[in-house]
Amino acid sequence: MEINDIKFLDFSKGDNMSVNSVYSKDNLSTIVANYIKDKILAMELKAGDRIIEKKISDDLSISRAPIREAIKELEKEGVITTIPRKGAHVTEFSMNDLKEIFEIRLLLEYDIIKILVNENLLTGSDMKQLTDIVDEMVRVAISTDASACKWITINFMDMSFHTYLWEKSGSMRRVKILKDMFFQLRIAMMYDTRLTDNLFNTASDHYTIIKSLAAKDIEATQSNLKNHIMTCRDQ
Repeated sequence: MEINDIKFLDFSKGDNMSVNSVYSKDNLSTIVANYIKDKILAMELKAGDRIIEKKISDDLSISRAPIREAIKELEKEGVITTIPRKGAHVTEFSMNDLKEIFEIRLLLEYDIIKILVNENLLTGSDMKQLTDIVDEMVRVAISTDASACKWITINFMDMSFHTYLWEKSGSMRRVKILKDMFFQLRIAMMYDTRLTDNLFNTASDHYTIIKSLAAKDIEATQSNLKNHIMTCRDQ
């Protein structure tokens, strides 16, 4: 799927959705799961907020059965926590949780960088594709788009950039671990970006990663990656 094929919702403008809109190709439980995730990323649902089945049912004009199924799936991903007699709530991530997520990611991505460079897996076409993603991130960062839409769009493209590298490595087990953590990684990156509060820097940081990858400099690439994703460590 190309970046331009994705519709990013601007909740700040009151964008809503129905079963026949942006998620129409997915089954109902996936529609609900993506709806909840978008609300979390837009910070319309915050850590600790209760997931109200009736509201989701009304918003999406669907029954509660797929909502309950989606909640179970999101529990497995660590996105939602169900508390006995209190219902389902958005999982609260402590600063230590976020640091742990970043540290796990760094360990795996360090290895991926070594594989990419040592096995010469990135072509000129790959570098262009990566640069195109970053160019679009920068365009969004300096645009006059609504803030909520910009946060979500850049967060998605940031993860698309890194996912591209994961998959090019061919390291199936490392990629599986990272993808199993995908939404937790998105949340962690969102928290980090909001703490640094500079979308342009978040976007343009990726140019240094591309430059060191093109130079086949493993140590510099690892350092640039760490600088990009570990800002949260010192907060």
